[in-house]
Amino acid sequence: MMEQKKRVVGIIGPTAVGKTALSLAVAERLHAEIVSVDSRQVYRYMDVGTDKVSPDIRRKTIHHLLDVAMPDEVFSVADFVERSSGIVERVAARGRRTLFVGGTPFYFNALLEGTLTKTLPKDEGVRRRIAEECDAFGNERIFARLMEVDPVSASRLHPRDVRRVSRSLEIYELTGKTAAWWYENGEKSPSPFDVLYIGLNRPRQMLYDSIEKRVRAQFASGFIEEVEWLLSNGFDEHFPSMQGFGYKEILSAIKGEMSFEDAALSDIASTKFFARKQMTWFRKFSPSVWYDTSGYTEGMQSLVEGVVTMCERFFEEGKLP
Repeated sequence: MMEQKKRVVGIIGPTAVGKTALSLAVAERLHAEIVSVDSRQVYRYMDVGTDKVSPDIRRKTIHHLLDVAMPDEVFSVADFVERSSGIVERVAARGRRTLFVGGTPFYFNALLEGTLTKTLPKDEGVRRRIAEECDAFGNERIFARLMEVDPVSASRLHPRDVRRVSRSLEIYELTGKTAAWWYENGEKSPSPFDVLYIGLNRPRQMLYDSIEKRVRAQFASGFIEEVEWLLSNGFDEHFPSMQGFGYKEILSAIKGEMSFEDAALSDIASTKFFARKQMTWFRKFSPSVWYDTSGYTEGMQSLVEGVVTMCERFFEEGKLP
């Protein structure tokens, strides 16, 4: 008999739309735990710039995949998928439910939309030759070669992620097709999870106002000091964790390349652009139910009630709206 899939809920939407507030209220009502789907919140010591929930909130509602990597480590989508799958199993074993909450569409897609079934070939000789090239000429050499043959995969990796850069080159050499091609076109097995997506959005100008307000609050609440502390402890712009918007602008300001006011304005512009990209991805997610949060001007209670009722039916009976 085929094992029943685990049911999970994903709360999705652009940055600064209100996902965190809704997820905390819903998690309390559903006796659920939250898995952060955020490619930057995985890093320790990066709290203000990633808008991470406070330790007090985490003591009340269990959160997973926060602070699981050091800023000088590479944390990939493969790491996210591997860890998340184990989390769902452990949460279910304790009789609780799982909410995936965040704004990194690529993470959601990799975990919940199916994985490759075709086992891609491996060759120890090819792998050894790539490793010898890396030892002799540096990781920048093999990363540059990946950029030439598979720019899509290269854009998702950091030059320091030697293991995955090498694996991508190995796949290309052995199959004649890129790792990115296999990800898009290879035969996939169904996801081990049944998912219901709860989407949040609001009119664009309202969203932009929220983004600007958030960035201004971050700059006024220790964001600059956070970046200075990271620099003083050896975490500089060469690490992938420091490449996110906000961090790279403040790094430029610290180096005198722009003012801190210009850094804030650049952060706001980058975040707005990112929000548009998020929605391009999230609109493709299914099954999903979308809510315009601007319609709940008297508070979120009615929104919470509606979402909780829908999630209860899904968790208990598997019923989709």
